[in-house]
Amino acid sequence: MKRRTFRSEDNWIKRAPGDGIRESAHALIVKSACAAVFLLLLPASMFAQSPVDKAWTVLKSGLADKGLEQRARAARVLGLLENNSQAEELALKALGDEKPEVRSAAASALGQMKAKSAAPKLVATLKEEKEVSVVLAGARSLIALGEPLGYALYYAVLTGEKKSGESLMDQQKKMLSDPKKMGQLGFEAGIGFVPFASIGYGAIKALGKDDVSPIRAAAAKILAKDPDPRSAAALVEAASDKSWIVRVAAIGALSDRDDPSVLAQIEPKMDDETEAVRLTAAAAVIHLEDLQPAKADHKKK
Repeated sequence: MKRRTFRSEDNWIKRAPGDGIRESAHALIVKSACAAVFLLLLPASMFAQSPVDKAWTVLKSGLADKGLEQRARAARVLGLLENNSQAEELALKALGDEKPEVRSAAASALGQMKAKSAAPKLVATLKEEKEVSVVLAGARSLIALGEPLGYALYYAVLTGEKKSGESLMDQQKKMLSDPKKMGQLGFEAGIGFVPFASIGYGAIKALGKDDVSPIRAAAAKILAKDPDPRSAAALVEAASDKSWIVRVAAIGALSDRDDPSVLAQIEPKMDDETEAVRLTAAAAVIHLEDLQPAKADHKKK
């Protein structure tokens, strides 16, 4: 093949086919290098994430972490984000995590963030869930979201029975009647959300790890806000429970319900063998007596 020649001023330059392509490639490399240097000289702030974008990156990284504790923490803090569809979506996704600790944290977060649109998914999850810690976390969130099924689950924890007309899975009933599993949960979690007032943490901690009293007491305190008369009846019965911790919680819950009609059941508890029960009963009697119609009219005068 003949070499093509081009005239440049008075000189002839011989060029082989492909020389132009090589020169174009060289020019492109030079331009790219110059562009890279230019970008490196720009202020770093132009490429930094916004604080909000960085925050979402941190949370998503935590939820995707291989470590159990990291994922659980990330799921738990989502509860701080109320009225946030992205946080709700991430919490719902975490409900499918393989570890119950993460699922429990996600279930709690949905209630804390007041994600009412997530209630149907929570209900569906509880019907299939086999871990009691997740069931109870979901139940608390359902109560916060205005779903009565949450109270039904705590009723089952306190009484060992279900409310008529409402069903629990066989597996869930088996869980709730398993002393070892319930005792472990009560020791680890029950203490944390039951306001035992005058009882003292030391007395609670002295309980055996197989004692289900703390978690049953927790259920009693939660049922204080359940308007269902069946829960009121269950609390009256629990006020005579063999466990003094459950008695204290039940009496406190009856007081919180502001129903003076239960005074006759509470008054005898002022003679209970346990001081904490006597003290709680005394405070409940004073509070409920003040709510009696005659006393209320007298105060108004």
